Amino acid sequence: MFDFDATCAFGLEAVLGRELKALGLEDVRSDNGHVFFRGDYLAMARANLWARTADRVWLRLGSFRATNFEEVFQGVKGLPWAELLPEDAEFPVEGLSHGSQLSSVPALQAVTKKAVVEALAVRYGAQTFPETGARFPIRVALSKDQATISLDTSGVGLHKRGYRLLTTEAPIRETLAAGMMLLSYWDAGRLLVDPFCGSGTILLEAAMIGLNRAPGWKRDFAAEHWPAVGTQVWLDARQEAEDLFDRTTKLRISGSDGDDQAIRLANQNLERSGLDGRGITFRTRPLHQLATNTEYGVLVTNPPYGERLSDRHEVERLYTEFGSIVVPWLQTWSAYVITNHPEFVHCFGRTPDKRRKLYNGMIECTLHQYLGPRPPRPAV
Repeated sequence: MFDFDATCAFGLEAVLGRELKALGLEDVRSDNGHVFFRGDYLAMARANLWARTADRVWLRLGSFRATNFEEVFQGVKGLPWAELLPEDAEFPVEGLSHGSQLSSVPALQAVTKKAVVEALAVRYGAQTFPETGARFPIRVALSKDQATISLDTSGVGLHKRGYRLLTTEAPIRETLAAGMMLLSYWDAGRLLVDPFCGSGTILLEAAMIGLNRAPGWKRDFAAEHWPAVGTQVWLDARQEAEDLFDRTTKLRISGSDGDDQAIRLANQNLERSGLDGRGITFRTRPLHQLATNTEYGVLVTNPPYGERLSDRHEVERLYTEFGSIVVPWLQTWSAYVITNHPEFVHCFGRTPDKRRKLYNGMIECTLHQYLGPRPPRPAV
């Protein structure tokens, strides 16, 4: 059994914790921007494949007190590097320091690198290593003089699903889009609408949730190439994902935007995702044409924020128009709107049932949650 750390954006810790518990992972506990769990290599592979709101999955190798560089060197050197890293391993070092006596990150990285080299030298009888093989990204994080050493099992950040090569000017990250959907009342039987869909990220994440498709299904991970993990672990995890993917359900997902280029990107992303033909549509439509005769739908969206002062009044007028259309729907609909604009609620014209602080990149935002009634159960 190993200790792992799944990192995430602030505000998504509880969502990610529920995801990992649903996977059957053990000892799941949350902290600011982190969700820790224990498991074997298969648990690690499954977390990478399935965790929709995680940024990365780190294998925690050890933690120790370090108030000087000698303590860092000895602590790092004593970890089981030779059990994990082959002789040709590439092992770049990333350093972090917060509230610690050792504040020089470059020096922290250099000392860590030297300690790993010396540990490998004992095992392989060499003083230099080619670093031409599999990649083992190392993170040394100092917080209040406590050092934690981890290996990045994910490689490229987990928000990189593989379907989004080009984006609109202000895209929402895939992990946040998935988090918004997991916080919503939507399920695969309900109409889902995004009237500011941009390049389609929220709706494509929703489609993967509705069809139970693992978000990492179309990409690879750093730990797939680690000899100590082996290939069978990943074959088993991918086969499970393949077996659980719902290939029959037809969704009702509708995205629109006033920008033709955004809709072209959304349709390209849809095709690249492999989910075209599954009831997901994107079309150019100005906001004033937004209309529906359907009850009990769900609206999830990331509208413009008006970051520049010159745009604020225009965005406020947009929010007012948006509210005049959507507020009457809320007798039966649920709506989830993320923005950092302080006047959104006033302009929209309806106080949300719940608010939740989330971060869109470095921007602190509020997810305004309008919780409509559940659809009535069909008569037996």
